[in-house]
Amino acid sequence: MVIVISLGAACLLGLGFVAQQHAAYRRPLEDMLRLRLLLDLIRTPLWLAGIGLMLCGQILGALALWEADVAKVVPLLAMNLLFALTAAHVVYQEPFGRMLQLGAVLVGGGVALFLYGGRPHGGALPGSGSMRWLAVLSVIVVAGVLVLVGLRRSLQVRAMLLAAAAGVLYGLQDVLTRSSLLTLSNGLNLAGTWQPYLLPCVAVVGLLLNQSAFDAAPLRISLPATTAAEPITGIVLGVAIFSERLRVTPEALAAEVAGLIAMVTGIVILGRSSFLTKPTRNAPRRPDGER
Repeated sequence: MVIVISLGAACLLGLGFVAQQHAAYRRPLEDMLRLRLLLDLIRTPLWLAGIGLMLCGQILGALALWEADVAKVVPLLAMNLLFALTAAHVVYQEPFGRMLQLGAVLVGGGVALFLYGGRPHGGALPGSGSMRWLAVLSVIVVAGVLVLVGLRRSLQVRAMLLAAAAGVLYGLQDVLTRSSLLTLSNGLNLAGTWQPYLLPCVAVVGLLLNQSAFDAAPLRISLPATTAAEPITGIVLGVAIFSERLRVTPEALAAEVAGLIAMVTGIVILGRSSFLTKPTRNAPRRPDGER
């Protein structure tokens, strides 16, 4: 059941990302990393539909995180790009090439191989004051560095780095969601912990970074970085904070590494699909020469 719920969440997330990017890509480049970008987009029906789909996907993701460890759920959420690609295929009525078929096989096979080899299990909620939560600070620093480096790079590189920073924060968001759900299930006072207060802040900043990446470059450049960074961050934090365990036999480690490599490679291949670069009809021309 966790697998079905997670795949349903990935489907809604993928559809939501496609709608959001088509709306955000029409905004001026000057709006990047500014709250004005979100304030403008909130008046766009297509973007609101994308946000609605994403929120529904996050709710399903939260249900999956209620039942299973982070390291088991987030690799399945990484399959959102498959659903985004399928939706674009239906809209534009273009055939799948061999490279896209290979990308789909790599993503699906990589996720299955990681879960089969690692078999994540045994997570537990640490106390709010546990030193394990220092891992949260390190993740926030990584996201900040990605943003600062991206501001000094070309537009396409900036989009990838902003998207990667968003993916890092989405992985942190998954962990904070899991923490809040475990707090509730253990009968503890949720208001007396700091994680629920940090969760919406991380979600809003991650959303701003993601929309800024969508504003800067086509989906094939921005979405793969987000899709790859989220599961990797979630897996690392799940092990570091919740003490989720993966099998460490040589065979299991080989399967886990091979699965992650295959998944990321497949994401990159799928992200290069021409299906995800179609501009919105009658979209205004952007003055930047890199468009």
